[in-house]
Amino acid sequence: MKRDGANTSIWQDKIPDYVPKIKVTGSEIYDVLIVGGGITGLATGLLLQQSGKKCLIAEAKNIGFGTTGGTTAHLNTVLDSSYAEIEKNFGENAAALVCSSASQAIDLVEKNIRDFSIDCGYSKKNGYLFSIDEKQTDELEEIFFSSNRAGCDMEWSNELPIDIPFKKAVVFKNQAQFHPTQYLYGLANAFEEIGGTIKQNCRIRGFKENDSLDVESSEGNIKAKALIYATHVPPGVNLLHFRCAPYRSYVIGLRLKKDKYPDALIYDMHDPYHYYRTQQINGENYLIAGGEDHKTGHEENTAACFTRLENYLHQYFDFDKIAFKWSSQYYQPVDGLPYIGNLPGNPSNVYTATGYNGNGIIYGHVAARLFRDIIVEGKSGIEQLFDPNRVKPVAGFTNFMKEAADVVTQFVGKYFDISEMKELAEIARGEAKVVKKDGVSIALYKDEHGNIHAVNPACTHINCIVEWNNSEQSWDCPCHGSRFDADGEMLTAPARKNLVKVEIK
Repeated sequence: MKRDGANTSIWQDKIPDYVPKIKVTGSEIYDVLIVGGGITGLATGLLLQQSGKKCLIAEAKNIGFGTTGGTTAHLNTVLDSSYAEIEKNFGENAAALVCSSASQAIDLVEKNIRDFSIDCGYSKKNGYLFSIDEKQTDELEEIFFSSNRAGCDMEWSNELPIDIPFKKAVVFKNQAQFHPTQYLYGLANAFEEIGGTIKQNCRIRGFKENDSLDVESSEGNIKAKALIYATHVPPGVNLLHFRCAPYRSYVIGLRLKKDKYPDALIYDMHDPYHYYRTQQINGENYLIAGGEDHKTGHEENTAACFTRLENYLHQYFDFDKIAFKWSSQYYQPVDGLPYIGNLPGNPSNVYTATGYNGNGIIYGHVAARLFRDIIVEGKSGIEQLFDPNRVKPVAGFTNFMKEAADVVTQFVGKYFDISEMKELAEIARGEAKVVKKDGVSIALYKDEHGNIHAVNPACTHINCIVEWNNSEQSWDCPCHGSRFDADGEMLTAPARKNLVKVEIK
């Protein structure tokens, strides 16, 4: 399975390409077009198809290419935005509604696994959160009391399932874990079995509003009555991009020497925090540990993040080598809750789901239930809580969107002479940098064979200058998280277009 980075995640390893069973014809009018073949897209498509809606899932690359292929698959009701934060921003009733929605998301996962006999290593676990000093303990106590007010089953614990010194700890019941791409393929199979359609390598470029939505794609036009962007962040330029900050998190899969693997989901309270769990794959146990989060495009040496994480883990775990390492992207909402519902500035039948923070598996299923209820029943009990239109546009934003849409390249019909570019001699193989030449900026990457890859570094979203990610071998936008490979091909929205290639002769 391919994903949006150079590193192989544990969930990709030995997972074959997904081959859709049904061929798409150009004459269909779909009730719902779902853009994105990750956890949100597949879970939503399955629920809508079960409810009698005719659905097409269009994936720009392959099923699981995006964040779902890089998640650590914690299914938890204790979320990255604490119930104390949710209470403060939205009130106690909202916190209780978020908690019940998270519990129902886990129930939906269980139901899908049971109903469709999905073999994905699912198991229920306890979760643990612990502090190591007085400041963290004060915060933990606030989390404890607010979580219980919200309805989360949390208790104090005198022990941890790992050998890390701690000041105070809590345990919360009825959490879970699974193998996310095995589960994703199970959803895809079930979706197609009941008449749903999947089209891979199909990039959605935009739509026009007529009697139905006339959607332009890389594989021809598609007609649909409703459209859902299940793309982790909606494409194009939208107000939500300025209310969601892109972050990257780093994950290592380890084989421990003494086979002493924790049987729980575990989180510390550092900033950024570390997280741990165990997964058995093909009879082998792996410790999956993550952390070192930072804003996308704001870390000069991303490979060093893995080094720091490995050094930290050596303090508490006995292991020889790393079996897997990868990083993944998530979007942190400004007020603590995701944006799920009508996409601001678009027709009422165009929807989005974004701002999941580090809880994509949970909120992907919350979104699936919400979209099913809105599209099938006309309303949802959680629609107002997650409404993207709770964010009001600032004066002049509409004009800004029109002006900022797509980059007009400076490089059409122009080339650069390699013999005159002394900057190339300063780049080692496997390295990249943005340089100035003849008054313009060029993003250069020299691969392991010495070949030069050159692109315009202006992100095709709103012109921010991209930064090189030396771990995942990608150009990452520090503004809104668009990502591109060395040749400028788009890996991650919100950009709609590739970076413009620069000709080097």
